[in-house]
Amino acid sequence: MFIFDEMDKMHPQLIDVIKPFLDYKADVDGVSFRKAIFIFLSNAGGNVIAEVALNLWREGICREELWMNSKELETKIFRNIFSDKNSGFLHSSLIDEHLIDHYVPFLPLMLKHVRQCVMAEMLNLKIKPNYALADKVARDMPFFPEKERIFSVKGCKSLRQKLVLYVN
Repeated sequence: MFIFDEMDKMHPQLIDVIKPFLDYKADVDGVSFRKAIFIFLSNAGGNVIAEVALNLWREGICREELWMNSKELETKIFRNIFSDKNSGFLHSSLIDEHLIDHYVPFLPLMLKHVRQCVMAEMLNLKIKPNYALADKVARDMPFFPEKERIFSVKGCKSLRQKLVLYVN
């Protein structure tokens, strides 16, 4: 298994160096990569994922009901990352030649998910679990859209620092 983080920040030519290992004839120097798993983590397409999740929420479809095998979402992500001028995936042969099998979107977190992260962080910091405090910390995090505050802007990033401020 090979994991590449922040793929969207890589230069397209560097991304394309990986192509021989993913190609349908996945033998490189006599070594077969057919059973290898390549995971590419990226923020590319994040705006599309957030937009789709928000639109579905406005239609009354809750986040948990979104089926991630949605061809519509996959197509939107594909188009976005392939044409994003700020992405390393811009016209990458990995995308162009359909060498990526699955796009697994990480949906934006809602308040209840951020609250769960705070509770988990309390355990990590050996702080007595306190639901009211977890709710207060979670509500203090930035959410979007600004008026409705449905989805977390940062996910669970920087929760530890925020929690420590409330405890000390």
